[in-house]
Amino acid sequence: MDNEKFDGMLLAMAQQHEGGIPQLLDTVFSFLARKTDFYTGVSEETAKQLVLDKFTEHGRQAMDAAAEKRKRNEEADRRRRERLERERQQEQAPPPPPQQAQITEVTDEEAERIQKEIEQKSKATGDAPAKEEEEKKKADADDEEDDEDSKGKMKPNAGNGCDLEKYQWTQTLQEVELRVPLPIVCKSRDLIVDMQRRHLKVSLKGHPAIIDGRLDHEIKVEESTWLLEDKRSLLIHMEKVNQMEWWSRLVETDPEINTRKVQPESSKLSDLDGETRGMVEKMMYDQRQKEMGLPTSDDQKKQEVMKKFMAQHPEMDFSKCKFN
Repeated sequence: MDNEKFDGMLLAMAQQHEGGIPQLLDTVFSFLARKTDFYTGVSEETAKQLVLDKFTEHGRQAMDAAAEKRKRNEEADRRRRERLERERQQEQAPPPPPQQAQITEVTDEEAERIQKEIEQKSKATGDAPAKEEEEKKKADADDEEDDEDSKGKMKPNAGNGCDLEKYQWTQTLQEVELRVPLPIVCKSRDLIVDMQRRHLKVSLKGHPAIIDGRLDHEIKVEESTWLLEDKRSLLIHMEKVNQMEWWSRLVETDPEINTRKVQPESSKLSDLDGETRGMVEKMMYDQRQKEMGLPTSDDQKKQEVMKKFMAQHPEMDFSKCKFN
């Protein structure tokens, strides 16, 4: 049975219970007592055992999911700490001592031999220096273009998201993970977490909202969940609707990250189904081709088709045709 199809209905019902889980359970068991034979159709021990079995089954699933998310977050934190430590060590490393130029006296014969070698090498390379200079200028132009596009954007954190003052978020192509440190020890009923298809609100009851804004892209509300960890940290999992793009920010009021600097874990491609994996690999290949000024996979297919057509029709004149 697909229990997830009822998530939207149950979530709406849970949001109407200001008393939290106890009030929600009271409503559920009241319904069973008034509208079903749950209490009268079987023995009391059987009914209790049924509740205990389901509690244990779903509790184990919830604990396993929480442990997996904790593991991913710890790994992301570890990578971020390692990166910060590397940057700190690079900043503190003393600059290398200047190399002293060594002057070596050569004879007239050696000087003549060296000059001949330089002339021969120059003839062999031809216009290589000019080509190198041209390539260097092109690379510098590409860097400038990249800098213009990236101006004002932040570098992604180790989880391809962003570390902000009040919260931290990371992402994969499929999901967004949001971690919100809480200022006080809380219970679930103290929190207001309102996830909509294009809007997110997070706050403590009686306090100003921590997050209240329009999401950068749409999420699947019925497949998004939240969890209170250790009473001091809120963890929110959101499934993306479009699983073929990187978010540049969590909500539209956040600073943007440079998605060109996103570094997806290649090992995660193996977790995707064949069709999705092929689409992701094609997207990554096309992105690299565009950055290098080369034709994308679609452009290459068009060129191959055109070459075959030209080979099959040598009588036709294609000299004045322009191919994009």
